[in-house]
Amino acid sequence: MSYFLQQLINGLQLGFVYALIALGYTMVYGIVRLINFAHGDVFMVGAYFGFYALASWKLPWPLAIMAAMVGCGILGMVIERVAYRPLRSAPRISALITAMGVSLFLEYFTSLRFVFGPDYRAFPRPFAVTSFAVGGVAVSNIQLIVFAVSTILMVALTLFVNNTKTGLAMRAVSFDHNTSRLMGINVDWVISVTFGVGSALAGAGGVLYGIAYPQINPFMGVMPGLKAFVAAVLGGIGVIPGAMLGSLIMGVVETFTSAYISSTFRDAVAFGILILVLLVRPAGILGKPSREKV
Repeated sequence: MSYFLQQLINGLQLGFVYALIALGYTMVYGIVRLINFAHGDVFMVGAYFGFYALASWKLPWPLAIMAAMVGCGILGMVIERVAYRPLRSAPRISALITAMGVSLFLEYFTSLRFVFGPDYRAFPRPFAVTSFAVGGVAVSNIQLIVFAVSTILMVALTLFVNNTKTGLAMRAVSFDHNTSRLMGINVDWVISVTFGVGSALAGAGGVLYGIAYPQINPFMGVMPGLKAFVAAVLGGIGVIPGAMLGSLIMGVVETFTSAYISSTFRDAVAFGILILVLLVRPAGILGKPSREKV
């Protein structure tokens, strides 16, 4: 039983990191109906921002997370302005192909020697790792930090979306762009803010991932980004609570697969879940089925 609980805690740790990435996917899709496949690479850039903040600038880890969030937030807004806004009225396939292009650009540009470089780097842990025995289960201070920071950020996002004018504008734009413009909402600014907020959360996730699994490289965002996308679809793409729920399920399932079956099947199980969801409930667990005129 203690082994089961230990794997559950490890799975929740991974799930919370996935949640910070998945929220960006679901927010952007909810606003502009775009799958931003470059989002996993923004997560990677956040990990590198955290790396330099800790290793070179010697910032405390909370400030390193904030620096990564600010840097990734700006990066997300720049990506939206340069790559996606000019294609706002173009067919969706154009924006989708552009998202893949932005993803590849970030991966290979950051691999250049004068940027981050192609080599793996050991992520500096800003404190010694300690464990606490809780009911026969070991819980590390890193896991507690991941749980706490992720929960704080997700609660803050929920309050922001539900209790601020900008959040109200985001919900209005997600419902209807044209009507929102008629009501005086700056739709372009709201979309840009949405990209910025989602990217900031991914940046925080990158730092937490680096602290928990201390090795980073320019291609580290590919698989976590895809799995976070699966988690968003599982929970209900475009639904913020769904992204959180789907991410926790994804993290637990992936960890249990590694623990009880084989680590070689963890990726297959993740994408098997995507196929199953699309076949059985395409709208996701918390999503509502809807018809779309094409």
